Order: sequence, then C-alpha cells, then structure tokens
Amino acid sequence: MSIHELLATLKTKGVHLALKGEQLSVQGNKQALSDPLILAALREHKPALIELIKAGDYAAANEVPANGIPADAECITPAMLTLSALSQDEIDRIVATVEGGVANIQDIYPLAPLQEGILFHHVSTDQGDPYVMQSQFAFDSLARFEGFAHALQGVIDRHDILRTGVVWDGVEQPSQVVWRSARLPVQAVELDPADGDIAAQLHARFDARHYRLDVTQAPLLRLAWAADPAQGRIVAMLLFHHMALDHSALEVVRHEMQAFLQGQAGQLGAAVPFRNYVAQARLGVSEQQHEGFFRQMLSDVVEPTLPFGLQDVQGDGRGITELDWPLSDTLNQRLRAQARLLGVSVASLFHLGWAQVLSVLAGKSQVVFGTVLMGRMQGGHATERALGIFINTLPFRVDVGSDDLRSAIKTTHARLTALLRHEHAPLALAQRCSGVVAPMPLFSALLNYRHSGSGNSREAVAAWQGIQTLRSDERTNYPLTLSVDDLGDGFILRLLATTQVDPQRVCAYLQTALDNLVTALEQAPDTALNQVSVLPVAEHQLLLEQFNATHADFPQGTTLHGRIEAQANATPAAIAAVCQGRQLTYAELNQQANQLAHHLLSLGVTPDDRVAIVARRGLDTLVGLLAILKAGAGYVPVDPSHPAERLHYLLRDSAPVAVLSQHALLERLPALDVPVITLDQCTWQHASPRNPDVAVAPTHLAYVIYTSGSTGLPKGVMVEHHTVANLVDWHCTAFDLRAGRHTASVAGFGFDAMAWEVWPALCVGATLHLPPAHDGAEDIDALLAWWCAQPLDVCFLPTPVAEYAFSQQIEHPTLRTLLIGGDRLRQFNRAQRFDLINNYGPTEATVVATSGKVDVGQPLHIGKPIANATVYLLDEQQRPVPLGVAGELYVG
Repeated sequence: MSIHELLATLKTKGVHLALKGEQLSVQGNKQALSDPLILAALREHKPALIELIKAGDYAAANEVPANGIPADAECITPAMLTLSALSQDEIDRIVATVEGGVANIQDIYPLAPLQEGILFHHVSTDQGDPYVMQSQFAFDSLARFEGFAHALQGVIDRHDILRTGVVWDGVEQPSQVVWRSARLPVQAVELDPADGDIAAQLHARFDARHYRLDVTQAPLLRLAWAADPAQGRIVAMLLFHHMALDHSALEVVRHEMQAFLQGQAGQLGAAVPFRNYVAQARLGVSEQQHEGFFRQMLSDVVEPTLPFGLQDVQGDGRGITELDWPLSDTLNQRLRAQARLLGVSVASLFHLGWAQVLSVLAGKSQVVFGTVLMGRMQGGHATERALGIFINTLPFRVDVGSDDLRSAIKTTHARLTALLRHEHAPLALAQRCSGVVAPMPLFSALLNYRHSGSGNSREAVAAWQGIQTLRSDERTNYPLTLSVDDLGDGFILRLLATTQVDPQRVCAYLQTALDNLVTALEQAPDTALNQVSVLPVAEHQLLLEQFNATHADFPQGTTLHGRIEAQANATPAAIAAVCQGRQLTYAELNQQANQLAHHLLSLGVTPDDRVAIVARRGLDTLVGLLAILKAGAGYVPVDPSHPAERLHYLLRDSAPVAVLSQHALLERLPALDVPVITLDQCTWQHASPRNPDVAVAPTHLAYVIYTSGSTGLPKGVMVEHHTVANLVDWHCTAFDLRAGRHTASVAGFGFDAMAWEVWPALCVGATLHLPPAHDGAEDIDALLAWWCAQPLDVCFLPTPVAEYAFSQQIEHPTLRTLLIGGDRLRQFNRAQRFDLINNYGPTEATVVATSGKVDVGQPLHIGKPIANATVYLLDEQQRPVPLGVAGELYVG
C-alpha cells in the first residue's frame, strides 16, 4: 500500500494521525487499526508520516465549492461555474460541442495539471496520440463480450470523468465538460482470417501510433470487436485516453466492472466526483509556494539529464519498445528489509537506484528525472475510490556523489516526502525553476513507482472467467520511462524505451544498481554512493579489460636510429627517400646523418639534450632529424611558416643546445646564443661517416612536439624512443609496411604525424616520398596532384585534405591504404579503391591511440586502441560509461 493509498484509507476509516513528542500517535476506529494491511503500511511509512505532520502537510482537504449547474438548467451562466472563470461567450461555445446541449451538461471545470500537459501533446501531434492507451481482450462468446461492454457502461454511468470531453478551441482556458449521459461507442469490425491473425489485424487498425480519439466527445473510451472464428472467440480492443484514467484509476475500473459482472453493483459505494480533485489542485498550495520549493531544488541545475543523449520529449509514442523484467524474490526481500531498517519507503531505494543508472547513462553527478506522483494524497475524502487522471509528473533531483549510502537514501526519502506537498504543481512551472534554458528539456527519463494488485482472488477469477487479456500497451512521449510495479510480494520493472536503446541493458543496469546497493548497505553502509557500480560484471570487464586487450611484443631494447643503422647495413642500396627527382639510399642517408651527428657531438650535444630544427621538407631535413637522434639528443621540429611570435617562443621555451636550419630561413630566426647549423651548406661533410658510439637508451628523448596553444601557451610534449618503437611496430604490422613498399610524408613540419610517417618507413626499409617544399600556405591541389603521381602503397593525409580529395573525386591509382587523422572525419560517402583508416591520438600518446577502418554508410568512428595502448571512456566522476554512452576519453 502506497503512502497515498494509506492516507486515503485512514481518512475513509476515520483514523487520525498526530505527534506526541517525536512519536506517531494513531487514533480512531479499532477495527481499522486491527487490519494487518493498515498496520503494515503504517510501519512502512512511519518516518514519512512523521515528516509530513512536522511540515504541516497532513491536514484536512480544502472545502470544495458545490457544482452550481442545476439538473433542470435551460442555460448555463458564468455564476454557475464555481471552479472556472469563463465568459458567457466561451460557455456558449462549449455548449455547442456537447451532444444534447445544455440539458446534457452536468459540470464544467478546468483541467488538472497533468491533463494540461497531455492536451498539449495531443494538440501538437498530427498523427496518432502517445496518450491513447490500448488493451486487447479475447472472449469465449459474444454474450461474454456483451456482458463486458455492459459492465463498462455501468462504470461510465457512475463516474463523471468517464463522461467527460475536453474543449480548448475558442476558450482562453481549456476546460473539461461532464456530460450527464454518454454512451460507450461499440464498433463491430469485419476482418478476413485470410489476411492473417484477427487479433493482429484489429490491433493494427486501431494502433494508437496512427489512430486518434476525439477528446472533445465523451466518453474518452472506445470498444471495437471482431469475430475470430479460427480461434472460436471474440477479440476486442479497448481504447481509452490518458486524460481520463491513470494506473490507479484502471484498478478501480477493473474492481467496479467485476462487481457488475457478478451482479453486485449495488454494493459499490458512492462515486467520488473528479471535480473534488481539480478543486484541491487549484485551491491548495499556492503557485508562489510551488515556485519557492522547486527553485530551491533546481536553481543550480544548469545542464539537462539526457540518458544516451536522448532529448526528444515531444515524441508521439511511435518507435517505443516495451520490456517486463521481474526482480528475484531474494532481491525483493533484501530491498524491503533494508527499507525497514533505514525507516524509509522502498520507493526511495528505487528512486536512488534509478538516479544511479541515469547518472552513468547521462554522464552526470547531478541527476534530474521525472517522477510520477499519485496525486491522491491531498485530493480529499475517498480519493482511493475516485476515477480520473490524478497522477502528475514532476522533476526529482538526486546528487550521485560522495555521500555515504545511508545519508543518500535518507536524503532521497526526505526529498520525496517534501515533494508530496507539491504533487499538484504544474510541470511547466517546476521546469522553469531550473537553470536549464528552454527549449532544452530538463530531463528525458521518467520513473513511475506504483502499487499494483495481483487481481487473483477467487472472486476475480470467477468474474473474469472466459475473458483473457491478450495485451496492454502503454505509450509515452518520453524516450525512457521506467515503471516499477510493487505487487506487495515482488517487483516487476516495465521499461518503455525508444528503439535506439536496448531495454534489456537498461533493466540490467537497474537490477545491478539495486543489488549492489543493498549489498553495500548490508556489508559496508559507509560506502560512497558514486562507488556503487551500475555496470554488470560482464560489461565492466568488457569495457576495461577486453576492449583493452592490446598487448603486443615489440623490440624494446632498440632505438630508432639503431634500427635504421641495421637497415642500412642490410640493404645499403635500397632507396630510403625521394624528393623532387633526388634520392638517398639507406647507405647515403646513414652516412650523411653520421657526419652531422659527429659535428653535433663536437659542439657538446649529449643524450636528452634538445636540438631544434627549423626547416622545410627535403632530403637534408631528413638527414638532420636522423643526425640529432644519433647524437643522443631529441629533435624539436619548428615549422618556418609559423608567425614570428610563435617561432621565437618555441625556440626560447625548448632551450635547444643547437639549431639546424636552411640558408634561406636564417633571417627568420631570432638572435640565438647557441650554434646555428645550415643543413644545405654541409660544412661538416669531412666528419667521420661511421656510426657514432653514443650510449642512447630506449628511455632517452626522441623528440619534442609543441601543442597548438589553443588553450593557452603552446606546451612541449617529450616523447621517448621506446614509445615511438611501439608505434613503428604496430604501424608496420597493421598496414603491411616493409622493404620495397612506398609511402609518403605530407604532414606539416612541427606536427607529430610527421614522426608517424617517417620512422616506420625508415625502420623497415621502405621508400619515403617527400613532396616539394613550400613557403607559407600549402597548395592543396598541387599537393594532391603530386600525391597521385607517386607509386604509394600506404600513406597518411590530414583529414581535411582527404575530405577535399573525396569531394573532388580524386583517386589514387596504386594506394591500398589511406590513413587519416588530425581532425574529425565528417563525411565518407563514396567507396574508394583503398581502405580508409581513421586514427585518433593526442601528442602525449605518441601520435596514435586508436585506429579503425571506416566503411561507407557506417558510423564514422575512431577505431579501437592500437598495440599496447589503453583507452577508457569515463564520466565526470571517472567511472566507466556504459556501451553507447558518451564520455571523456582517457588514453594510456
């Protein structure tokens, strides 16, 4: 029994609650207080009841003004409408919509809060209606169906809300109009068994994804039926609008229909008018009080909670899948036991568990979701027997942070209890109180915790004999809605999710969250809430271990220049590099680099020193890079086309012990107090051609690359030989780069991609093609013309250059693999002769961290971790995010 049902029952039974000190005092009917169900509910909700009384929220309902329309009215005037402020012209417009006119109008009053939101979605949807609910039944005979329809008509005759239409056209304030008499439309449909299953045909014809109810006409229900001779039965569809009924009301309808079916309708109590609830909602807590409460809760919430990034809350209910997920008896018992120990409702545990799930699905520690309130707590006398749309959806906030579990649960429970006083507040008002700017929604997920009867009593079985429920469809405009059916002795999760989401995964997350929550409460209640995992063990292992199972052996005891020296010894006549008609063999490259290295050593260069190189692309530049490594230093590439300010900063900040450049660029250099060596004058050519004997280890510096400085001053990233060696081996293995293959180096000088182009090629004996040097901005058309003329097997192009080539339909005649990176890939719409490999990696991860083949028509991904790299997607609290959820990328 929910707290709402308990309070309504206590009112009906004449039981009064009060406080004596800090203790709850219960006074009233002895027979009621001996009812075990009432006693169990009082024990379960005792802490919440005490808080309600302390807050002054346990009080008598407001006096409801009587309906002023007499039964024999010949006209309706504004004075007769005790809950509305309509003009005579508006009243006349309403009367014109009612079959039978004034004589058939019993009452007119405004919409309840949730009805206003539902009407908005109804009016704004052209096709179908997300709030048309459907239930399908099978009957063993036509007589059984007719008895069902008669019983439903009897319930309609008893309850105002079932004889209500809604009018909004031509009136300032949408109004609901209670008809004195409204017949249930019953439609017979002829269907041909040759066209397929009768039940499926009937459902398709009245599918609410395209079928609409005319909500201006009472009743807001329809019954359609068809004979199903193949099954020997009658199949019927009951359609009803959510503006008339909620889940609790359906339970009442079922109970009353059961009384009619058993011939016991005379024993039913008097029906409770829905106008009483509307009056309480309108006359209760003021709008100013509502606003103050929600501003306190939501004013500092500036970002929405959007699980899986889903933000469309204006859906029409199409594209929604349903899943029912029973929780185990063991988990049910453990949840209820912990709720009793902590003195909170079980609903509080589910709210906290759902917040944990949304926290990881949305990547937020500050979580807001919609919670469905029953709306019956302050609805006046006997609301548990009333029909109508009492429920309301309001935002609920949970901070999934470092608070211990007990504190988090008690805070959640207290906030839920405080929210009950504002259960009639309009959702639009509550949303305006947050810092999230419209039209962005505050939340896109709901939780509906509801108490559901099993309906399996002996009387129920007898009454519904011969009647079978085939299906019951719930729909929603939210992309993610969780309903928790509390059956008293168990729980069933029902998830409605857009087809973009796997509902089984979401239910598994909640089950895991609840299981880990109660386990921590049982064993370590001081555990921080954000340390309780939501991910099932299998997915956790998949994300952290299996996705990062990248171990691969590579030569860890060698240096880059050591491998090139070995290559020069093995294939001295092989072509190492080609540029503008000139070429270097591996022997020539090695010898010239040795001579320059000896010259650097003579200048005092030692391991881990930095030597800057300010040069344009060319064979002499390649010699200079290799010579710096042979001398034991790390090279600092500086693009001579940089603005003078950046160029000067890099040369100053990197503190080089020497600078290599070219004669034509010397005037661009600032005044330096270190040696400047011109690569194209070769003043060191008489130095020794032998390999220098310098003790360089794999952990020594290979190069320093400066970042762009977009977030401040450029920062130098120091990269060691062994990490480049891993890049070399992964690259050559993944893309079959070896002796005899041809590749190119087109990346800008000073970018880390140049290291990726140069060293793999030279370490394995491939031929490296260098484009003509340029001064200033690169001519992309000229570069691509040169590129197409080279006999390349595999090479790299910066992503923007590659996309330009795709757009111009430029095709390379020999290329089998194109590597791209350096920017986000935005389009790849046309298949190419080569494989397209998208790569991502920060400079700190030695150029490439992830790599993967991209196919036309598939997601433009960045691949998976390369050899010996690890990649994690984490949320703002550095927890792994589930599959399909955006997170921050951590690379190691």
